[in-house]
Amino acid sequence: MFKKLLFGLILAQSLSVQAADSKVQALLKQADGYRLADAQMQVETEVQLFKNGKLDKERSYTVYLKPGRRSLVLMQSPAEKGQKVLMLGDDFWQIMPQSQRPIRITPLQKLLGDASAGDIATMSWSEDYDGRIVGETKVGDIPCLRLDLTATRKGVSYQRVELYLSKVGAHPVKADLYVASDKLAKQALFTVEQVDGRPQVSAMRLIDQIQTNRETVIRYLSRKARTIPDEYYNPMFLTRSDLKQ
Repeated sequence: MFKKLLFGLILAQSLSVQAADSKVQALLKQADGYRLADAQMQVETEVQLFKNGKLDKERSYTVYLKPGRRSLVLMQSPAEKGQKVLMLGDDFWQIMPQSQRPIRITPLQKLLGDASAGDIATMSWSEDYDGRIVGETKVGDIPCLRLDLTATRKGVSYQRVELYLSKVGAHPVKADLYVASDKLAKQALFTVEQVDGRPQVSAMRLIDQIQTNRETVIRYLSRKARTIPDEYYNPMFLTRSDLKQ
């Protein structure tokens, strides 16, 4: 009798954990929908670095996203024209013009200000993280669920994320981003606006936790469904070819 009772309790606990995990994944996929409208996309992105409240530098990027953690970033500003960043699963490469060999980099490689390669190349939490709901709070006037997320793969910029999602609609509001040492690297604040008739994240503001006089703003200027050939996700191919937009 005791064994049956114990088995029943263990089974109930296991089912409860599975239900909680399923709820978190559902929330993350819902939150991803505010950043990803289609499985394969072209996103025109602008990054601005502000120092003491004044614009210091800005850069433009075209980002191609494909399922399976494949992403290609083309640098469009005159100072960087011809440079590319490729993400394949957990691996990142930077391809320089006229270079015969792609350069291995990490997702934390800085592009401008606090915007790293991983910040520009990835737009999905549900592919990279799992976790639990740890509470409720308000961020400004927005009632939020607080999620404690842990990376499920090594090739992500942040090993832990405290993500705040609105209780109504589960849109992203704020994220505290932690590196492998569990040190808070930066904070992200999300702007959600009506774009093309639906609510979407229009900007992500990154606040430096060390250099408090500067902020980096990533603006998503446009998104559209776009498929490019699989060969463009080959680092050696990219050293020999230019992507025609």
